[in-house]
Amino acid sequence: MRFVLYTHSLISDWNHGNAHFLRGVMRELQHLGHQAQALEPEQSWSRDNLIAEQGEGAIEAFHRAFPTLQTRRYDADTRHQELLDGADVVVVHEWTDPALIAELGALRRDGARFTLLFHDTHHRAVSAEGEIGALDLSNYDGILAFGETLRERYLRAGWGRQVFTWHEAADVALFHPLEQEPQADLVWIGNWGDGERSAELAEFLIQPVAALGLSANIRGVRYPEEALARLHQAGIAYGGWIANSDVPREFARHRVTVHVPRAPYVQALPGIPTIRMFEALACGIPLVSAPWDDCEGLFRPGTDHLRAGNGTEMREHLSSLIHEPAKRREIAAAGLETIQSRHTCRHRAQELLSILAQLGIPAQTENIA
Repeated sequence: MRFVLYTHSLISDWNHGNAHFLRGVMRELQHLGHQAQALEPEQSWSRDNLIAEQGEGAIEAFHRAFPTLQTRRYDADTRHQELLDGADVVVVHEWTDPALIAELGALRRDGARFTLLFHDTHHRAVSAEGEIGALDLSNYDGILAFGETLRERYLRAGWGRQVFTWHEAADVALFHPLEQEPQADLVWIGNWGDGERSAELAEFLIQPVAALGLSANIRGVRYPEEALARLHQAGIAYGGWIANSDVPREFARHRVTVHVPRAPYVQALPGIPTIRMFEALACGIPLVSAPWDDCEGLFRPGTDHLRAGNGTEMREHLSSLIHEPAKRREIAAAGLETIQSRHTCRHRAQELLSILAQLGIPAQTENIA
């Protein structure tokens, strides 16, 4: 089958974690014998910021890291009906322009033969429900929601005819353990964002690191001056943006990492971790998580990772992992096992094919030269 995925950007992962997942899913679809192409707007917030900060070299690095992935940019003059000629499945991410979302739905209504799916990987359905509610999804064949609570939100609001849970996962072709002696204690990879977890980062990351005197590094973007000052005061080194393809090596340089979910997910969309949790466990680094309700049983708390209910518990867990190599190995091995058995992009590609089968679309493959 030919898959076409509308995304905010495939090339840029600057403050754009969905790119991680789509890259992995596209590679797995190709591995299973399908064609996959991404479409992204000529100008996107993530790509524009990446080039402004890192230059065109970051775009070239993407193509070197993901040579099999095809992406094409479109603009206001693009004729999408022609672009989608021959497509079997079209997946449209929720950051796509609302007018284009409606246009693609109209193509489906008017007889386009592709199966049309809407993909939601954000919290706007609860934090900005007016924006999602205003989207015209009436002609979409199905909704892909990255958590059960989000799926239920769509069903209650009547935003889709058929809604499926489709969690994110780790691209294990990229994220896997590397043999390297750790050089520092802790790393956290994530973006500061819009104040959605400022208090949580202070309690579960900055303060424990300072109290324990750990050697720590943070990578990510959108850190205001106030946040950078707090990191400096705590003795935490800030390294800025890191390409997702370089993250496994960064994990390998450290003994432990933490997971700090954003408040909207903890409060309104339980059961949805950040993609960084999947990726960290896939790399075999022991992880301690701030509170979140794993109501879908994705992981085994206390086995795959440790759970801290407050800053004090975070300090205790980090201290034990830093000073007990055997415990680090035990937690890391368990987390890796769960990822490999349940949460890889191969699993999600197969789940997508299963969803299509439920919609009456057989998973036929083609021989691709």
